[in-house]
Parts: sequence; structure tokens; C-alpha cells
Amino acid sequence: MVVTDDAVWVTSSNVNHVVRLDAKTNRPTTIVNVRKPCSGLAAGFGSIWIPSCGAHSLVRVDLHTGKVQAEILVSPADSEGGITIGAGSVWMASDKKGVLARIDPQTNKVAAEITIPSGSFAPAFADDAVWITSTEQNLLTHIDPQTNQVVTSIPIGPQPRFLTAGAGSIWTLNQGDGTISRVDTKTNKLVATIQAGIPGTGGEIAFGEGSVWATVFQIPISRIDPATNAVAQQWTGIGGDSIRVGHGSIWLTDIAHGKVWRLDPKLP
Repeated sequence: MVVTDDAVWVTSSNVNHVVRLDAKTNRPTTIVNVRKPCSGLAAGFGSIWIPSCGAHSLVRVDLHTGKVQAEILVSPADSEGGITIGAGSVWMASDKKGVLARIDPQTNKVAAEITIPSGSFAPAFADDAVWITSTEQNLLTHIDPQTNQVVTSIPIGPQPRFLTAGAGSIWTLNQGDGTISRVDTKTNKLVATIQAGIPGTGGEIAFGEGSVWATVFQIPISRIDPATNAVAQQWTGIGGDSIRVGHGSIWLTDIAHGKVWRLDPKLP
């Protein structure tokens, strides 16, 4: 999912759709046909950016009309990955051997290819830097967008994949043991390892409403308090896969039933 000023967009890979949900009405208003959308969504430069595992490309769609504006011949490195926007560019891992593609939205072309640790799939942009996890090497890599060079790679928890930014930190969901690693973006230091108890493939993590929110199958929401670096609340049961925070709500996909839940973060 990706949150915009007036909506939430969500992929449905099994039916080759990306759907816009209006934040005021909670109803779908636009459906975009994309072959096997995967590896997340990003919003920026008046567009939604959709990695396609079916077409092995990056599809650019108009934020307001849902019309395809461009199809860029750069393939996502893995279906379970991500895409991010920052420093005037779109960033997506394009090869599991260790390549981060920088796409120029002015030309709709790859402007640079940056060598990163192999098995890196999910980037995020925060504090004037690109951050990407290596699931294969248990690393969080910091890239300087001014130079297109790796600043450092930080050892973190086992098999990190999804990540989010908030409270001066990068937070990674580690699929190997279900921990969450917190890395300070100023010092590049691992400052906490949080025992969340949510291992396994899939899942996602987001920051908002003053908390970190993580999801995996059967444990759809874990709320982590940045003040204590501990799990403050946890819910179990059906659901879980993708989670975002926006419009005063938690947005959670229930992949088993093809639904999106909208939840009040202030309710117990």
C-alpha cells in the first residue's frame, strides 16, 4: 500500500489490479490494470509508481486519472521488496545480485545503478539518505544520494526485509527471528533489538501516530513504543500482510479474504 493526500492505493497481484481507495468514503474509485504488481508502491511527482513482476518493469500511473504515463524497463529484484522516493528520484532494487536503480522522473529512465550488498530488496528514504536491507547478508545499507555511493552497511537482525523510518531511526522487520532492529540515522548505529516474536516471510512495518506498527500472518498488528523500544500492544488472529498509517488511521490488508481494514489507532 501507499498513502497519498486523499487516498490509499493497494495492490492485488492475483487479479492484476492496483486499486485507489478514497480516504473520505472508504470506497474504491480507480482500478489500474498491471500485470502482477509486486514489490510495493510509491507516490511522488504526480504519479503512483508500480513495480510489475509480470511485465518485469516499473509502471508509472497518473495520480489523479489512473492512466499509465510510462513503462520503464527496469525489473524489481524480488516480488517481496519495495520502492521509495527521495532526492528527486525513484529508487528500486533491480537485481538480487546487488543493484539499486535510480530512476529520473523527468526522463523516465534509469539515471544510475548503484552496487549494494546482494539480496537487498526493500529501500526507504529518510534523513536525506537511501536505506536498504539485505535479507541475504543481514545488513542495513546507507546510500548517499548526492554521490550515489554506499556510506556504510550496518549489521542488524537475521533476514531483514521490510523497513520504515521515524523518530530519528530506521526500523527493520527481521524475518529470521521476528525481532525489530532500530538504527539511528545520524550515527548509523544499531541502538535496539526488539523482541517482537513475529518471524516468517511476508509482513510489513510502518511508522505513524507516534508508534511503529508491524504485521505478519496470524499476528496482524504489533505496536512498538519508540520511547521504550518494546512491544506495547499485540493482536493475534486472522489477517495481516501489509500495513500503513495515514488519514488518522491504521490501514491493514487481510490477504486471506482480499480485504483492507481501516482501524482507529487510539482504540485499545
